[in-house]
Amino acid sequence: MRDGGGASGPGEGPDPGALLAWYDRHARALPWRVPPGAAHRAEPYRVWLSEIMLQQTTVPAVKPYFEAFTTRWPTVEALAAAQDAEVMAAWAGLGYYARARNLLKCARVVAGERGGRFPDSAEGLRELPGIGPYTAGAVAAIAFDRPEPVVDGNVERVMARLYDIDEPLPGAKAEMKARAAELTPRARPGDYAQGVMDLGATICTPRSPACGICPWREPCLARARGTQAERPVPAPKKAKPTRHGIAYAGRREDGAWLLETRPDKGLLGGMLGWPGSDWADAPPEPAPPAEAEWRETGVEARHTFTHFHLRLEVLVAELPMGAEPARGRFQPLNPKDLPTLMRKVHAIAAAALRHD
Repeated sequence: MRDGGGASGPGEGPDPGALLAWYDRHARALPWRVPPGAAHRAEPYRVWLSEIMLQQTTVPAVKPYFEAFTTRWPTVEALAAAQDAEVMAAWAGLGYYARARNLLKCARVVAGERGGRFPDSAEGLRELPGIGPYTAGAVAAIAFDRPEPVVDGNVERVMARLYDIDEPLPGAKAEMKARAAELTPRARPGDYAQGVMDLGATICTPRSPACGICPWREPCLARARGTQAERPVPAPKKAKPTRHGIAYAGRREDGAWLLETRPDKGLLGGMLGWPGSDWADAPPEPAPPAEAEWRETGVEARHTFTHFHLRLEVLVAELPMGAEPARGRFQPLNPKDLPTLMRKVHAIAAAALRHD
């Protein structure tokens, strides 16, 4: 770790001071941040919430969710007191739903066992549910100004280009993190961490990096060698398998839909969804959740998860008021309460039932 200094020059290593000066002028305005030079630090609750939401998700996608969450649950105590179903519904569409379950667990530990106060060190933060090394470092640096290296995808790309790291991912991650730790200054480490992330998001972008206006253009080895478009070196792509399943979308005469809450563990855990089959390598045998004239829609709900593609056959039925399903429960439905995959099923089913 080092102290911030002046601008980088030809032949010199990257200077944190040059990046901080750039960040002071060009910092992105984000709802979970305080601007550079502010008299107070960002609230740990807001930093933590934003970092959990930003995992494997983009800033534009997260902004409306963050603003909705902090309006509805402005403190960690308020979030801890929320009903699980309310939080899962508010998270719907953001993806990676284990994050929402861990969000509640963590909020309840902080609000209960820790009196509403987050630990102020990366080590302490890592003891909380759902907080790994990256999130712990980010919260410690941004909320508590601890000199912790913060290495997300943007920072990895910056390090790969600064030092022209030619080892493919994920093997290169160790060197990227080591380089990031070497550069992290003791002066203003929180602003520095956000500055490197902003640099990767706005200047050192995956395609067509704007090297001419980069504060680290002189010490950047990839720019000097003309390899910036080739860094970082991606991991070889693996073909994703395709899995198959059935979703049963039943609507009662009064407009209520037959829905169920998925098991807490597994993909879309704890989320509202349609009764259906397991997802398997081959199309499953039908197993309707209620006696009815289920019919095919002829349209599949298709979705891609991290490790596989999914094709769901959508079957629909109109159910009588006295129907007693073996699975699920009837309830009014706001499609916004469903995760993206289940919204696709709803759109297909609603269109099919309109044509009856």
